[in-house]
Amino acid sequence: MTQRILGITGWKNSGKTTLTERLVTELTRRGWTISTIKHAHHEFDIDKEGTDSFRHRAAGAGEVAIVSGRRWALMHELRQENEPAMDVILARLAPCDLVLVEGYKREAHAKIETRRLSAKDRMPLTQQDAHIVAVAADHPVSGEAVPIFDLNDIATIANFVESTTGLKST
Repeated sequence: MTQRILGITGWKNSGKTTLTERLVTELTRRGWTISTIKHAHHEFDIDKEGTDSFRHRAAGAGEVAIVSGRRWALMHELRQENEPAMDVILARLAPCDLVLVEGYKREAHAKIETRRLSAKDRMPLTQQDAHIVAVAADHPVSGEAVPIFDLNDIATIANFVESTTGLKST
């Protein structure tokens, strides 16, 4: 089976994380297994200085797995490597019904563009990205060739996600 992927894209503060979070909640409530990938444009760390795992990485370990009875995480230090392609990360995920990808503006997968009046930039991405299949906005939008949704109408957006990704035929 081909992996189902749908992106959530948009400018900074356009509502990407909120929409992703709300879609995960709604789609898992409907019984689907959902995984997510979040692309960060800046250095980040999920570990804290002083922890054993942080000390392992600081000592030079290329990968550190932290495992407990409730969850596990694998951290991979890039050191001198390039950032991995999205496909490399997708291949590491366990099988699921749908992967929601937040960010990765320039990748060639279907995406919903988020728009907020308070976003850092309000230039529509649909003009430069043919992979955008819908827009979710907190304000009226016109002149688009793709469906437009209210950013807060999660049930309707989730219905669109199910039909667009083939989770459910309409």
